[in-house]
Amino acid sequence: MYQPHHFQQHDPGEWYALVRAHPLATCITQGANGFPVADELPFLLDAQAPNGSCQLLGHVARANPLWHTHPAGTDVLLVFKGPQAYVSPSWYATKAAHGKVVPTWNYTVVQARGSLRVIDRNPAELRQLLERLTAAHEGYRPHPWQLSDAPEPYVSQLLQAVVGLEITVSHWAAKWKVSQNQPQPNRAGVVAGLAKEGTAHASALAPLIPG
Repeated sequence: MYQPHHFQQHDPGEWYALVRAHPLATCITQGANGFPVADELPFLLDAQAPNGSCQLLGHVARANPLWHTHPAGTDVLLVFKGPQAYVSPSWYATKAAHGKVVPTWNYTVVQARGSLRVIDRNPAELRQLLERLTAAHEGYRPHPWQLSDAPEPYVSQLLQAVVGLEITVSHWAAKWKVSQNQPQPNRAGVVAGLAKEGTAHASALAPLIPG
């Protein structure tokens, strides 16, 4: 990923917060023909894995070729995208001063690269993984759904139809492109412009613009 120094995000806390808030990642692997393959998959961040590493946990349908065609020992790449929005040059104070302004796009993104372990031969471990993934997305709800709510024969069929994914992260890269390269009056204009857009992404991006 191209990363000018002023857009680099070095705070792991910010990486983890983005991954937890936007868990649906683009998972890039290598297919049987050697070409890259992209799948959209949700992942749960385990920043305190038992071995001290940082892991990302997920699952795919057994029918998905990802888990058996990706070469063993080859890293996968996960891309997590946070708030993003178009930035109009009309929001810049310097437009009136000299007119030397152009449109751009602000965004936040985290990339995680690491080794993939497939969980498919241990039903107990796979069930524990699915229970953990479910609890992460259901635990805060008034009446959280649990795997045990489903009939046991159905759960047994489910366990045969999916495989678990465990990615041990070896490298993080994060980019916060949020108008840091603009003078303060222009940044203030971007905040005001995003506020008027009225979209969820614009509203989430505005507080990230430096004051």
